[in-house]
Amino acid sequence: METDRGRMTSTQKWVLGLASLASFMMALDSLVVTTALTTIRKDLAASPETLEWTVNAYNLTFAVLLLTGAALGDRFGRRRVFTTGLAVFTAASAACALSRDVGALIAFRALQGAGAAMVLPLSLTLISAAFPPQRRGRAMGLYMGLTGLATFSGPFIGGVIAEGLAWQWIFWLNLPVGVAAIALTTRRVAESTGPNGRFDLGGVVLVTLGALGLVWGLVRGNTAGWGSAEVLGAEAGGLALMAAFVLWERRAQAPMLPMRFFRHRAFATANPANFLLFASLYGTLFFLAQYFQTVDGCGPIGAGLRLVPWTATLMVCAPIAGRLTDVFGERTFVAAGMLVQCAGMAWIAFAAGPGTSYAALVPALIVGGAGMTMAMPAAQKAVVGAVRPQEIGQASGAFMMLRIFGGVFGVAVTVAVFTARGGYASPEDFSRGFRAAMAAVAGYAFLGSLLALGIPGRRAAAPEPPAGTEARKPDAEVPAGKPAGGRPSEKERA
Repeated sequence: METDRGRMTSTQKWVLGLASLASFMMALDSLVVTTALTTIRKDLAASPETLEWTVNAYNLTFAVLLLTGAALGDRFGRRRVFTTGLAVFTAASAACALSRDVGALIAFRALQGAGAAMVLPLSLTLISAAFPPQRRGRAMGLYMGLTGLATFSGPFIGGVIAEGLAWQWIFWLNLPVGVAAIALTTRRVAESTGPNGRFDLGGVVLVTLGALGLVWGLVRGNTAGWGSAEVLGAEAGGLALMAAFVLWERRAQAPMLPMRFFRHRAFATANPANFLLFASLYGTLFFLAQYFQTVDGCGPIGAGLRLVPWTATLMVCAPIAGRLTDVFGERTFVAAGMLVQCAGMAWIAFAAGPGTSYAALVPALIVGGAGMTMAMPAAQKAVVGAVRPQEIGQASGAFMMLRIFGGVFGVAVTVAVFTARGGYASPEDFSRGFRAAMAAVAGYAFLGSLLALGIPGRRAAAPEPPAGTEARKPDAEVPAGKPAGGRPSEKERA
């Protein structure tokens, strides 16, 4: 898969570049939409409750269909489903731009989420399968760094569009990128499938309905009330269906998510740590731009620029952190990174307020962003490295699903904490709620750092094969239509 000197092959470069491009497009879309919500509300005469669904509709279908997207890729071909998801996302983006009322916009945002659910887990699968374990951390870091470019530029681009252009350009931007990504993926990425030739329909139905119940309860909690019959019923139903999914998967002959994955410490600890990492990330992202606009009086462009010290760390530091993860192991970077994120957010919770200068918050923003950057690629590598090469698609689907659940949970609970302590009546009122919200996201990160201590320590990498010999390729794909090979050694499964 790689040269003797460790340089990427042409195939690996194309896989990494196209997977990162797809991730970039979807991350940019989400961030730009969030920044331009005020403009959309005014243009479409949407109520605050209706406007919220322009974000929630995307998150709902995305979270609910993630495992299904990964399973479809394993069954019908990863490249085929990846490009289909890109086509759905791109077409839905154009439909969003053409929407004339908020109802149509919400419907097409939901369709965007369905497309993203087919793309993002398979982007991680394609990268993980293209690189051997000893090089995977570096690839994950580059993937996160390129995705971080969207995080870096998203708030600023959203501010420019909100103030200087029509909001429809948020969605038109996806059209040329999506078409180019589809064409290049078809030409440059080989087709492959997962180890199971059968489609686990029972598992798909149970996990889809269970995820729908859990996410519905979270997104409706602050509006309908956390003790309402709607929210409690949705959460109880979701949990019951998820329990039924676990029982089904334990008995299924070809499960979409083998329960034996959770017997591996890396898989069982890195996934919940990553859940809390993204709860902290999305909870922070939801309030930071609002803080700069409400308390400091900035416009959308000014708020986007003030986020740069925080978002730029992902683009700059992720490739470095990913490379070092290959040397020092995943546990060190996930646990330490989340602890650093906790310190940065606790710093902001202590210092933020109407009388606080922006300069006083810049070090905390850099510290918090660097912590997240350390943890993200390491958590991804720990999860996909815990399973057999041909099962990476299934592991990636679970990883992505829990990541989105973490984001939805983080926003919902952090908003509830904010509402309990503050509001939008004045800068002082907002600051009280904001400090409480930042304390909550610091708490998520601290709990995640404790869970990350359970990730296995660094394992010795397999020696490089001598020049001129044919080494077994541990991450070789299972060609479409052919069964997987034999069982791996304990070292490969670790």
